[in-house]
Amino acid sequence: MKIRPAQISDEVAVTDIFLDVLREGETFALPRDSTRKDAREFWFAEGNHVYVCEDEDKICGSYYIRANQDGGGAHVANAGYIVDESARGKGIGRAMAEHSLGESKTRGFRAMQFNFVISTNEAAVKLWRDLGFEAVGTLPEAFQHPTRGFVDALVMFRKL
Repeated sequence: MKIRPAQISDEVAVTDIFLDVLREGETFALPRDSTRKDAREFWFAEGNHVYVCEDEDKICGSYYIRANQDGGGAHVANAGYIVDESARGKGIGRAMAEHSLGESKTRGFRAMQFNFVISTNEAAVKLWRDLGFEAVGTLPEAFQHPTRGFVDALVMFRKL
């Protein structure tokens, strides 16, 4: 498994994975029917530092880091992560999470914050807690899950 900065040639594979995740509708508060253009523009937005995870020369996941806020909040990182369905459960999410913490610190961020962790995404909540994040707030019924109805979203934070 290798994690590296994304290249232009990675955009199609990353966008395909992201679109699949969006279609599932369980982890991102974005339209499930997002277009390819919308998905690419979101993931590769200006200010995002995008990385990919390769396993056997195939992109199996990606993450981005960016400033959570501008100005006085720009020292806190924010991030998003996606793993191809066929590669889930193999430690790729954890590897990217650990990598992103190091990259965030290298880029001068002092903390990382996730603004909207879906409470039913148990694997992500467990991973973030394992890596030292705390839930600093709960947004009651803030996310409409496609099968579970309205569920809570967590704000999670960790100093770097």
